[in-house]
Amino acid sequence: MELDTTLDGPLPPPTPEESTAEGFSSSDAKRAARNAMALTLASISAKGLLFGWLLVLARWLGTEGYGIYGTIGAMLAIGATIPELGMGQIVVRDVAKRPQDAGRYLASTLALQPFFATLGYGSLMIAALLLGYSAEIRTLLALAAVSLLIDALGNMCHNQLLAIERMVITAIVSTAHVVVLIGLAALLLSLGGGLWGLYAATITAGLLRTGVYWIIAWRGFGIRPVFPVDRMVSRGLVLNGTPLALSAFLTLTYQHTDKLLSTALIGEESTGQLTAGFVVVFGVIELLSTTVLVAVFPMMSRTFGDGLREMFEFMIEKLSFFNLVLSLPIAIYISLLAVPLSSLVFGPEYTRTADILQILIWYTVVTMVVNVFAQAMLVQNRQTRLLVIRAGGLVLNVILNLILLPTIGVTGAAIATLCAELVILVLVVRSFAFPAEWWARVSHHLRRLALAGLGLAAVIFLLRMVHPLLAGIAGAPAYLGLVYVTGA
Repeated sequence: MELDTTLDGPLPPPTPEESTAEGFSSSDAKRAARNAMALTLASISAKGLLFGWLLVLARWLGTEGYGIYGTIGAMLAIGATIPELGMGQIVVRDVAKRPQDAGRYLASTLALQPFFATLGYGSLMIAALLLGYSAEIRTLLALAAVSLLIDALGNMCHNQLLAIERMVITAIVSTAHVVVLIGLAALLLSLGGGLWGLYAATITAGLLRTGVYWIIAWRGFGIRPVFPVDRMVSRGLVLNGTPLALSAFLTLTYQHTDKLLSTALIGEESTGQLTAGFVVVFGVIELLSTTVLVAVFPMMSRTFGDGLREMFEFMIEKLSFFNLVLSLPIAIYISLLAVPLSSLVFGPEYTRTADILQILIWYTVVTMVVNVFAQAMLVQNRQTRLLVIRAGGLVLNVILNLILLPTIGVTGAAIATLCAELVILVLVVRSFAFPAEWWARVSHHLRRLALAGLGLAAVIFLLRMVHPLLAGIAGAPAYLGLVYVTGA
């Protein structure tokens, strides 16, 4: 439907109020678009660079070194939730509303987060001891965990800049940080620095990032800590941030528990094989799913807030199906071509990574759908139920890992993760009361997509015996054609 622009006469001049409103609205829209574009481009470029670097690092470190790197990386990811304590989101929200309070919030985070970083550092050391890790891992962790404090100091100013909508600046700094990190790490590794050089590069790049953020915030925008520390602000940060921190802690522990238990139960070399598969799987999720969900979160929130239930359910349906259409061919490709792919990407040393990938890649399909429903639950303010579901998934994952790792080896970790995520999928879907028509539409599309998936699997299975590259090239147009023909 087109808008009728035919005029019977000249328009009257706009009133001052109309001009102001129109100018404000246009300015807001342009700024929002610029910020969204900056964040999206920075996220994709930084994640893409890191993904490529992690693939290179697998060959550089070898399976045992990569296993140690994966174990320490898992511990740092979980430990980072302690100094952060969910404060970042609270700071962005509150300072965006009251920019004049930026200094008070900066002072509070400056007083609180170094303390929690120290607590996180000690917690990681104790955890490494309890898990029975080797002296080498504990010593390397002692060096690497220094980054908890360094990153916390940088994140304080990063969040302040986000709050005043300087996303272009944060995007540039974030991307530059990744480039510097990779450059320094590659240099030190080439000089024979090993894992010690890698973590020295991480700390150096982190210090540079933190210094740049503080200079920009302090000198560029006049954001400085205001002392004495406001106890009310500090208390609010801790009370409001703790539930967010607990949710992040459970989510990250769930994602990384397989590597932590693998190192403890069957050794670093097996964890190296698992880490290689983990990098591929989570690289796909971060690049394809996370960016899209972040982009549509405001729209989902507005739709639900306006009481448009049918539209909200329609968005859940389309987003989950979109993620399924994207992830299904990737899972089929990688599961059927895992052997030549693992050898090509990681090298001949990673003999068991193909077995892991054949199972773990299906976690990508499940979790990309789970993430849509999980985001919908957050929009509906049902974080508590989601937290309980995640906690149950974590318990199941740990139990399955403890049973399977000693009996069938590292592939047991992939099976445990996939099974736990399937249970989470069932629970999050059952958390919604969709009407019968919704289920009818979804079932119809799923059946047709399954036919397209089976057709793609048949094409790849037959052509891989000729050459894996031929199977890879022919598979994509075959899948697109099958999706079109079946009407999926």
